[in-house]
Amino acid sequence: MHRRNFGIYSRRATVFGGLPDQMKGFVPTPAAIVDIMVAKLFRGAEPRSRATVLDPGCGEGEFIAGIIRWCKAEQHPLPRIVGIEADSTRAATARARFADIPEVEIRTADFLCPFDQRFDFIVANPPYVPITELSVAERDAYRRVYATANGRFDLYLLFFEQALRLLTEDGRLVFITPEKFLYVDTASPLREMLLRRHIEELHFLAETTFADLVTYPLVSTISARQSRRTTRIIHRNGHTADVHLEFRSSWLPVVLGHERRASETRLLDACVRVSCGVATGADSVYVIPDAELPVELTPYAYPTIAGRQIREGEPLQLRSSMLMPYDREGTILPEQSLGTLGVYLNESSRRDRLLRRTCATRRKWYAFHENPPMRDLLRPKVICKDITASPFFVVDPDGCIIPRHSTYYIVPSDPSTMDELATYLNSPASRDWLRAHCQRAANGFLRLQSHVLKQLPIPASLASEEMDQSLFAEFALPA
Repeated sequence: MHRRNFGIYSRRATVFGGLPDQMKGFVPTPAAIVDIMVAKLFRGAEPRSRATVLDPGCGEGEFIAGIIRWCKAEQHPLPRIVGIEADSTRAATARARFADIPEVEIRTADFLCPFDQRFDFIVANPPYVPITELSVAERDAYRRVYATANGRFDLYLLFFEQALRLLTEDGRLVFITPEKFLYVDTASPLREMLLRRHIEELHFLAETTFADLVTYPLVSTISARQSRRTTRIIHRNGHTADVHLEFRSSWLPVVLGHERRASETRLLDACVRVSCGVATGADSVYVIPDAELPVELTPYAYPTIAGRQIREGEPLQLRSSMLMPYDREGTILPEQSLGTLGVYLNESSRRDRLLRRTCATRRKWYAFHENPPMRDLLRPKVICKDITASPFFVVDPDGCIIPRHSTYYIVPSDPSTMDELATYLNSPASRDWLRAHCQRAANGFLRLQSHVLKQLPIPASLASEEMDQSLFAEFALPA
């Protein structure tokens, strides 16, 4: 198969933290972190005189300088060092910086372009480029070559895969990356690859490692040779542990010392739906403050709430309504049956806004991204915000609220357990579990997701073996 030279990240080079460097300025790895990583790279395996070291995405050569410092301090001869940098300006700076050191070679090249040279040691802070920074053609090109170009991938995952491929049989790799690859579904191919090596150590660094950039950095030390030995975990508070990692949806529970028992009852077992709210793709059109809602549109309007409006310890503040071009079964209304809603949506600026949505290319021009499950949405439920400093849950006892996309909703199989379920969800045990399993967002916040919520252990008393449909009789919706 012909593999083309992508040359993608060279024009989208980023700093760690996912922001383009043309927006934030190039931020090199701090020297103190470089020295920690180089010490891990050579720990118990000092480089032989003919050993080779690679720094992919070397920037202006911070890791190369760190290797030189280590060798000088240890009175050790320099190994052969290759730095690869796609940005020609930074490559030139690095080349000039080490011009008098013959053991250092700087190449202006795309590290993700396949090549066959192997290296004994690889150390890097790979670029973090989210999929949203790539065109569809670029995404497809990467997916043809890299197994880690999966789902909504980041380029640092591809750097990991390429570096693992280039390690010698007894080689070692040390990377600093976001911690997300430990638990996001997108990174499951990388986790599978890493388990074919020895994950020696996972070292969580302080969130302030990169100054004003809010990150959750992790230094991973990987040996090429597979081993059944444990992985040393160094937590941000300095505590250490040794764990056995195995392939699963997430490594985070094991890393944090939370293992699920097979006999546990999960939230999924007690609910008919655990899901995020409705994504209209154009809330500016479909969501209207109640004070501005025209009387003629009230037959299509339902109370709605966004995550930012849910505040712990405060009553729900319902100040807006969502216009629904769907019936109470979740079936989209024919355009000729939209009535006054059709007149509203057909106003030129609103229609243009709706037509710009990606979903408008494959669905009716006024449809949402997905048909809303109205029969579940309009039942009594527990709701929570998607990003929060501390998880908390509130009850919609009447089932009148349509949650927006920044809100999650939980519909219990037995409505009579609603208050008991909400009480447990707000308990210390539930919150501790969610802190251990949820993805991190900025500034110490947690990102709640339906696939994580579904796995939350709950008391067995909250789940019945068979759902009694008659329990919903009093909440039945009109046809």
